[in-house]
Amino acid sequence: MAGTSSGIVAGLTAAAVGVVGFLAYEAYATVPAGLGARPAANGSPGGQATKAPRDRLHPTALPGGSGKGERVVYSVDDDRVWLVGTGNRVLRTFRVHPGTVDPPTGTYWVTSRSHAVTGTDGIPIEHVVRFTTVDGVTIGFSAPATPDAVPAPDAGTKTGGIRESRADGDAMWKFATIGERIMVIR
Repeated sequence: MAGTSSGIVAGLTAAAVGVVGFLAYEAYATVPAGLGARPAANGSPGGQATKAPRDRLHPTALPGGSGKGERVVYSVDDDRVWLVGTGNRVLRTFRVHPGTVDPPTGTYWVTSRSHAVTGTDGIPIEHVVRFTTVDGVTIGFSAPATPDAVPAPDAGTKTGGIRESRADGDAMWKFATIGERIMVIR
């Protein structure tokens, strides 16, 4: 009897593996053109990132080509953030101080948040809003828990914290909840 049971189990397992293989092939064969392309480091299919257009008369104005709808826009070239509400209306803009590792340009979403932690530079931080990881370094916005905080002097540490003032960190915390879109531009 034991031989019959194991034969049935082996047969069912082989059939299941065959069905899964067939379904995987069918899924692969029906992928629309362009969807199967390997994404670039920025999370979107290939292409060289260019600097988004700027208003020369209003340097703090929201850059053109930075998306539509509610989102956070972060310019790695200008070290500036825009919190953009419905109707493409800028609710707040402010300067930031980036860490040593920049995120590639592209579209991201807030993946996690922490009210208070210690940053990789040893400084207690608050209102941490994380959105990607680059070479093992977590990238996100945060504010120092005390205004006079000075980073630890280890220049070799890779940091991904994009530091804001406490007031700007509070605004980011209220705006950028889990799933909020982050547009990183040049």
